[in-house]
Amino acid sequence: MKSKKHAKSGAGVDFQIEGPELTRAVVVHVERKSRAEAKATDRDAQSKLAEAIGLAEAIDLDIVDTMVAPLLAPKPATYIGSGKVAEIAKRVADAEAELVVVNAQLSPVQQRNLETEWKAKVLDRTGLILEIFGRRASTKEGILQVELAHLNYQKSRLVRSWTHLERQRGGFGFIGGPGESQLEMDRRLIQERISKIKGELETVVKTRDLHRKGRERVPFPIVALVGYTNAGKSTLFNKLTSANVLAKDLLFATLDPTMRNLTLPSGRTIILSDTVGFISELPTTLIASFRATLEEVLAADIILHVRDVSHDETEAQSHDVNLVLEELGIHEDRRSQIIEVWNKADLLDPHALATREAQAQRRDDCVLLSSLDGQGIDELLEKIERRLAKKSTVYEIMIDAADGKGMAWLHQRGEVLARKAYADGRTKLSVRFDADTAGQAQSKFGKAMKAKA
Repeated sequence: MKSKKHAKSGAGVDFQIEGPELTRAVVVHVERKSRAEAKATDRDAQSKLAEAIGLAEAIDLDIVDTMVAPLLAPKPATYIGSGKVAEIAKRVADAEAELVVVNAQLSPVQQRNLETEWKAKVLDRTGLILEIFGRRASTKEGILQVELAHLNYQKSRLVRSWTHLERQRGGFGFIGGPGESQLEMDRRLIQERISKIKGELETVVKTRDLHRKGRERVPFPIVALVGYTNAGKSTLFNKLTSANVLAKDLLFATLDPTMRNLTLPSGRTIILSDTVGFISELPTTLIASFRATLEEVLAADIILHVRDVSHDETEAQSHDVNLVLEELGIHEDRRSQIIEVWNKADLLDPHALATREAQAQRRDDCVLLSSLDGQGIDELLEKIERRLAKKSTVYEIMIDAADGKGMAWLHQRGEVLARKAYADGRTKLSVRFDADTAGQAQSKFGKAMKAKA
């Protein structure tokens, strides 16, 4: 029989969680108080706590208590001060919690010391995100990428089991469960597994490169969706392509990249790519492990940065996404490729909606829309068309009847828009090229090729 459990969070949220034998958890957000160390996008402590609760909910924890722990300076042994450690220990005992989620990055020593003090398992922010990713990954590539990130994280944490290496699905064993052994991981075995996964992922990268080169021969532009987790990327992807990618009010609902053809109003075909959501303080191990997937973003002709403008922290979330893009190599010189998609307009009150509409009208690089009801979608497609038109030119090329190879080359390297056959066997093609391919075509066809007026 399923149990129902309630808890009142520090953020004032009433939780009702159903499920058998759920792990009872306390969520602690550590708020750095030192202004010198605060980030430029310093967020309200309750908002950060609410995000941490959302992450914990994503792995079906029974959240029995939540709190904010102020911190002036990290302590080498426990990260937070001894007084707060003792206070949390009492609250953990009173709530009979089995797990404490600490919304901060802990060292292995700090994690072990806190587990001793609190007599409960401890999961830091990196471990929590890895656990979510472990449960969400469904393709072989996604599972390998998450496992690689997990093993790199766990190398220095030899107090966990590695029974997850034999699992077919589910998380990665941070929380544990009935019958799970707590054998100490052997560093040599972990390293051997890491090397094996890296080898398998290298094959994935080579396969992706082949697919990418194949797409270059059929030159459909790539448009990639990026954004903070739960910004509505998958809902927009489904709206544009009539796909059925999982789209829920859930953090990291999408892990494995999805690509679909999309025909623009002009008839031009593009490839639309949905990607994993970003989040503040995204573990570098995850960015490194998912680089093969995120290379689709690097190869994109246009990047759609999807933002939830109804969210109180939309500006801070935008900053976090831009930091990840910088780390991936999307620097200022490529920012002209980015279109900001201000999503969830349907959730704005009339005053906020009017303000956002006025802001969007003053900018050429953003669109206000609702991926749920479709308002603004036509404007987005028009903006994509205009951006792509700036990067390509249409040419008219006369092909002799005997030039079958030339005809095939044009179909492989360009986008053939129209053709006209003449009585003498010649064919005039209207072909769209990007700048690089246009140069190759000019060398190949010479005077038979001219830009269309």
